[in-house]
Amino acid sequence: MQKIDKRIILASASPRRKEILTEMGLRFEIVPADIDESAISAANPRSLVKKLSYAKAFAIEDTDAVIIGADTVVVMGGKVFGKPHTDQNARAMLEKLCGRWHTVYTGVTVRLGSDFRRFAVRSYVKLKKLSGEEIKSCVADTNPLDKAGAYGIQDGRVVEKYRGSYTNIVGLPEEKLARVLAGFGVTDGNR
Repeated sequence: MQKIDKRIILASASPRRKEILTEMGLRFEIVPADIDESAISAANPRSLVKKLSYAKAFAIEDTDAVIIGADTVVVMGGKVFGKPHTDQNARAMLEKLCGRWHTVYTGVTVRLGSDFRRFAVRSYVKLKKLSGEEIKSCVADTNPLDKAGAYGIQDGRVVEKYRGSYTNIVGLPEEKLARVLAGFGVTDGNR
C-alpha cells in the first residue's frame, strides 16, 4: 500500500483515547466534538455508541483530515451506564456492577470528507466484589466522572477479569481501528 501522509483529528478530549492513538504511533490533533449526547437515542447499546461516534465525527468541520469519533458505554441487564455526574452516582454505579459481568461497547466512526466507516466492538468485564469503603476509596482516588460505568480498567483496582479487546474497554478498540484506518490510507506514513 502506498504511504499517504494524512492529517488525523481525534474528536475527543479523552486522555485514554489520546494515549491509545499515541501508542499506535499516530500523529494527530485533538478537537473535541461539541454535541448534546443526551439528544441521541437508539434501540440498543451497540446502535447508540455507533450513532454517538458518528455525531462526534461529523461535528468536526474539516473535510481534509481523517476524523475519529468514538463513544463507550457499559451495559448490564439492559441498563446503559454512561459517565456518572456525581461521586454519589459513581458509587451507586460501582455498587451495581461489582462482582458481576457486564458488557462494554465502544462505537467508532472514521471519516474523511463524506466517506466514513462506522463500527462497534463489544468486550466483557467482571468487576471485583468491593466493600462500601473500597468503592468510596476508589471513587475518591480514580476520577470516575469521565469514565463510562465509573471505572477504568487501566486503573487496575476494580476489574477482576475480562474477555475481548482490552483497548476497547479503555475506550478505543485499537485492533479494529488500525484496519479501518488502513482503508483510509493511514499507514506507516502517519507514524
